Amino acid sequence: MAPSFEYEALDAGGRTKRGVVSAETPRSARAELRRLALTPIALNAAKERGGEKGGGGAGRKISGKQLVLLTRQLAVLIGASTPVEEALNAVALQSDRPNARRRLLAVRERVMEGRALAEALRQDGGSFSDLYCAVVAAGEASGKLDESLDRLATMLEKNRSMLSKAMGALIYPAALFVFAGGVIAALMTQVVPRIIEQFQAFDAQLPAVTQLVVAMSDFLSAYGLWLLLGAFAGGIGLWRGLKTPRFKLRFDAAVLNIPVIGGLLRGLEGARFARTLSTLFGGDAPLLDSLAGARRTVSNAHIGKRLDAAIDQVREGASLAAAIRRADALPPMMTHMVAAGERAGKLPQLLDRAAEQLEEDFDAASAVALRLLEPLIIIVMGGVVMLITVSIMLPILRLNSLAAM
Repeated sequence: MAPSFEYEALDAGGRTKRGVVSAETPRSARAELRRLALTPIALNAAKERGGEKGGGGAGRKISGKQLVLLTRQLAVLIGASTPVEEALNAVALQSDRPNARRRLLAVRERVMEGRALAEALRQDGGSFSDLYCAVVAAGEASGKLDESLDRLATMLEKNRSMLSKAMGALIYPAALFVFAGGVIAALMTQVVPRIIEQFQAFDAQLPAVTQLVVAMSDFLSAYGLWLLLGAFAGGIGLWRGLKTPRFKLRFDAAVLNIPVIGGLLRGLEGARFARTLSTLFGGDAPLLDSLAGARRTVSNAHIGKRLDAAIDQVREGASLAAAIRRADALPPMMTHMVAAGERAGKLPQLLDRAAEQLEEDFDAASAVALRLLEPLIIIVMGGVVMLITVSIMLPILRLNSLAAM
């Protein structure tokens, strides 16, 4: 790729323009600007920052949150009849992130060279997924680029929100579990052995519950480090195993059979699939292409395999609702909404409604699950602490009774 130069120039109307141009030398860059009817004011070689180049092909990707904002701004400007290259320039200059600004200006440069927006985005090198570019290409082909970008921004925002909710729902229970587990481990390995030593100095017969706790304490003191190492090794093994298609398929199928969790994951995948399919198909992309694009957003390998079979059935002439019903991979409600959408000729609208309903169901179910999980963890941990307390108090009470005799 030729070197890139950041420029500031005046157009034929005297307005200031900023951007990035690719050229072998500064002289060639100025000639290119003059060819574009721009009078250069300042020209500087684009600097590399953290491994990224001004051309936008390397370095960190644009963050999900920033991508949603940029896409929404582009939709508004293009909807207001702003030329694509001017919209890209305006959004880039408004961005407070140097990485995003450089990438957008590089995309603008490729558009000014005559490439379609989807092609220019695809050449970015990472920030814009194949799905993103497919939606833009469908919008350009249909002449509804602003609507496609707006639907795309909504889809990205919803998918990101769903993922954030799923991750956020697990943070508090996980933190509570780790904290309580750490407290119990500290009691069992540091406090209990010292107290038991005092009882053993009296050569007293310990109650059965105390002997049980002592045995657990001795086991944790002797093998606790090995247990931690085993858990760490198991986590690494699971992580590596999930990179193997056969293991991931079996693991994902097993996860879907876990009560409550399986239903939540199925609804999450269904909402993401429905939202993406609605965005692609509503942007005038062919149904099979839309299904293939929506399939790529499904992370569960078991559901993905079932959907692959459903797509093959649609390719052979089956209706989408029948294919999804036979796949038995998504929530039944979505099958009914797809069937209604096909009958009414309003598939994108009803897919959107299905996604919204699945998202609401996920929010409600995850809230209930959290309300049940948090007290369950507290009860279990409280029971363990009570067992430790009783095992300590019983010998004390026994020694006191013997001393009183």
